[in-house]
Amino acid sequence: MKKVSLAVASLVILLAVLLVAKTLAYRSKQLPAEAAPSVPIDTAAAARLAGALAFRTISFQGTAGVDTTQFHGLQTYLERAFPAVHARLARERVAGFNLLYRWPGGDTTLQPVLLLAHQDVVPVEPGTEDRWTEPPFGGRISAGYVWGRGALDDKGNLVAILEAVEALLGQGFQPRRTVYLAFGADEEVGGAGARQIAALLGSRNVRPEFLVDEGGAVAEGVVPGARTPLALVGIAEKGYVSVELTVHVPGGHSSMPPPETAVGILSAAIDRLQGHQMPAAIRGPTAQMLDYLGPELPFSGRLALANRWLFGGLIAGRLGRTPLGNAMLRTSTAPTIFQGGVKDNVLPSTARAVVNFRILPGDSSATVLRHVRRAIADPRVEVRAQEAALSEPSPVSDVKSPSFQLLQRTIREVAPDAVVVPWLVVGGTDARHYAALTRDSYRFSAARVGLRDLERIHGTNERVAVANYGDMIRFYLLLIRNSAG
Repeated sequence: MKKVSLAVASLVILLAVLLVAKTLAYRSKQLPAEAAPSVPIDTAAAARLAGALAFRTISFQGTAGVDTTQFHGLQTYLERAFPAVHARLARERVAGFNLLYRWPGGDTTLQPVLLLAHQDVVPVEPGTEDRWTEPPFGGRISAGYVWGRGALDDKGNLVAILEAVEALLGQGFQPRRTVYLAFGADEEVGGAGARQIAALLGSRNVRPEFLVDEGGAVAEGVVPGARTPLALVGIAEKGYVSVELTVHVPGGHSSMPPPETAVGILSAAIDRLQGHQMPAAIRGPTAQMLDYLGPELPFSGRLALANRWLFGGLIAGRLGRTPLGNAMLRTSTAPTIFQGGVKDNVLPSTARAVVNFRILPGDSSATVLRHVRRAIADPRVEVRAQEAALSEPSPVSDVKSPSFQLLQRTIREVAPDAVVVPWLVVGGTDARHYAALTRDSYRFSAARVGLRDLERIHGTNERVAVANYGDMIRFYLLLIRNSAG
């Protein structure tokens, strides 16, 4: 008995030594925080952003419903607001209202830099207009904020890029490498414009050193366990597929119902799908995020993340408690449409539902379809992927590349209080359409957001702090200087 106790004690000591050793070897991946020299920002910059937010550049599927005068108006406004940009940079419209700017560099042997943003915004939900503190398209500044649809997604970044280039031109800056600016007009409905710009660049053999799009931010209180602001740099984004489920049965009168109706069969199928989610795991960009975050945590958190082989289940459980955390761990399942029946006393012969899946890198639309058929396990339910609503996950960009380190250094200059971490973008951006042009696609904005701000994106009271907007401009200005200067 003593030998067994001694053996157990020895194993416990060895385990403790191993855990502590791995924790002590868990080194910070942060670059030194060096605040950049002060960059004077024109006090009228916030007013120029507010002016851009006044245009209702709402995108819709197809061309029906799109108010083209609003896009014309925005682009004319940008020409007036940024005269040096439009005098010195070559600009062309691509397939309608998509804009491509080229700022030629002095060294043609260097690969260019590509900065992305989009002009379009989502509509305001009808009936919610009176919930806004300021009108969503009023273009107003009050209480230290610029208010309006697009302030965060994504006119804030678009106008900040133009502010940065206008300021650099005013300083006589000449880039060594060419800088491209690409502003799509329909990102919110799939990004066909971005695909066309990417195809055009590809036909010209333009291969950017790296690109930066929206999709990340300086987040506070968004990631469980993080006590400091996190500069979330998207190194990949999830794909998506909408799966249509259809049931066909004989109809009839509701007074003589069969044991299962079309609505009942389909409801049971969706219930099984929600009860059998795709597996959760700490892998890919989420694992890299934790590797960057772990060394910055207090000892207990650092110990857990340094030893995920032992504590991985507990970490995943805590991360998965929130919708955002859960989305970072698995291909998510979201029933979004249910249709069936035309009258309360008529048995519908057809019931239809749509379930939207956001696909984790490493999974695919084929993986999703196999999972759906296996989970439902009912031949009466037809399963079909909607080809028009399908996009595979993006490639994962390299966090060890010189481009990522340059981006990390630039972020630390603008936000020295933030920890820079790789990030999985759970939504979609225009960046995915440029995957064939560059291996290094990053998604980041210097906008500061908390949990409440996430609700404002596509929701009510979208806004950006005037002071923070200055940081957004400074980020792009320093990024161009650091990469092309």
